[in-house]
Amino acid sequence: MFPRYVNYDGKPFYAKRGWLIGDGQIGGKAKGIAFAQSAVAEAGLSEEVSFPHTTFVITTEVFDEFMRRNALEPIVRGTEDFSQIEKAFEEALLPESVRSALAGILQRIDSPVAVRSSSILEDDIALAFAGKYETRFFGNRGNLEYRLRRLERAVKLVYASTFNPTAKAYRRKHGIKLAGEKMAVIIQPVVGRRRGDLYYPELAGAAFSKVFRRPTPRVRKEDGVLRLCFGLGTRVVGRSFARTFFLSHPGIRPEGNSMADILSHAQDEFDYVDLEHGFLLGMDANKAISHIMKHHKNAASFLELAYDDSFHWILSEVRHLAYAKAVFTFSDFHRRFPRFFDQLRKVLLLFEETMGLPVDIELTYETEGGQMNIVQLRPLATYEEFGRVEIPTDIPRERILLKGSGMVSNGVLERVSHIVCVDPLAYLRSDPHLVARAVGAANEALRGGYILVGPGRWGSVNPALGVPVRYGEISNCNCLVEVGFSNSGMAPELSYGTHFFLDLDADGVLYLPVLEGKEANIYNREWFSGTPYEEGQHPAVRIYCGNFSVLLDGENDVGVVIVNEP
Repeated sequence: MFPRYVNYDGKPFYAKRGWLIGDGQIGGKAKGIAFAQSAVAEAGLSEEVSFPHTTFVITTEVFDEFMRRNALEPIVRGTEDFSQIEKAFEEALLPESVRSALAGILQRIDSPVAVRSSSILEDDIALAFAGKYETRFFGNRGNLEYRLRRLERAVKLVYASTFNPTAKAYRRKHGIKLAGEKMAVIIQPVVGRRRGDLYYPELAGAAFSKVFRRPTPRVRKEDGVLRLCFGLGTRVVGRSFARTFFLSHPGIRPEGNSMADILSHAQDEFDYVDLEHGFLLGMDANKAISHIMKHHKNAASFLELAYDDSFHWILSEVRHLAYAKAVFTFSDFHRRFPRFFDQLRKVLLLFEETMGLPVDIELTYETEGGQMNIVQLRPLATYEEFGRVEIPTDIPRERILLKGSGMVSNGVLERVSHIVCVDPLAYLRSDPHLVARAVGAANEALRGGYILVGPGRWGSVNPALGVPVRYGEISNCNCLVEVGFSNSGMAPELSYGTHFFLDLDADGVLYLPVLEGKEANIYNREWFSGTPYEEGQHPAVRIYCGNFSVLLDGENDVGVVIVNEP
């Protein structure tokens, strides 16, 4: 079974349907979509599971010709300034035959369009390259010439993303030379529906057929996990807010069941394509209550009002109170739509059995009609579980620098020489992007590895939730610690299903969440404030030198970072 996917050639799938532009390779993402459609058809599940009605692929042959005709190779090799690379690609010309093919595509797609990367290394068995390259959305409005210019620009920006800093750092870390990567491009209609002047799917998610980080042994590893949001799936794959469901126990909330815990992790904005202006935008749930209630008759299963220390039904009279906050809690979703979870488990099992290894899918779902659409299928990047780890019970309290619980997997790191720590108070008083760049400078200097500690969610798209680092700025760390501080608004979250955590798993990076003030959690303020450190390129970044170890006991869901005895 395993060789079937390794040796699978998706190119005939697209050629047969007239969806192929060029005669090169189709790339990993296109391969996954073709494999998924073939597997669903063979299993007789086409009535239950749908796909975008067309998926056009511009092969790597076009990418090679575009690079050669416009003499772009010297530019990408001659500068580290990605803005210059993007400018050069935008100004470059696509072959006239490709422009004609793009115009033909636009005559066949009358809804918003997604332009996605599909490089030859993307969605590989060993390395996912998830989130390293560009995806562009546009509304596909206006006359044909305007739409064509928008589509051309999107294709060229996807090409340019082959050389962005994050992708370059990822290739460098894994010993992949630039010549080993080439870019194909997928063009699809955005899966969703028109609702007024907004276009989006009702729900979007990322699901894994295996779950390696579990909040309780009751959660079965074999049943997988889902990360779900309202609207476009951009909120799922980025480190933003979404709901996590463990498919064996969908009622469990890994963040906790208190109102404060739920609010600190609940989605309160959603993304959509604006059909009037043709752009990807976001909207606050509070401002969209009337719209949601008009267009989503099952909204009460995923949207609630938070007011006066409790959650209220979305249709209750409290909605008229000025301080009620609308949030997507998905509190009743698993009870109202058990068929969705049955359907998802069936699809994940099918793909895992036909591929011969764990899988990761992106999907959309409409509660009215129960329509599931698969947007992407890829092998779940390799994740090796450590054997059982036992943490000694006699470690002196003063040697424990950090102790946490919640979604801990087994893991050990010994004799780590450095800790890079972002001081939470200094971070809150600083430009978060300057702090992130300073972390990147420390990462570059510590290529031998280190433990990274900071407030909230590393890599968040929202600096108020955590340090907004890019992959290349933390690519050398061996263990990532996220610390939540009372009243800071920043809390750790295992964003399973995000590109960020795919990287951690594929790279073997250990993860530990710490909630200061929570029972049995420790953030050793005395040690961090009283131990000498080297200041990084920003005062908020502290670099501690010593001898440290990380011990993570996944069976008992506890982990520690300790300073070793001299």
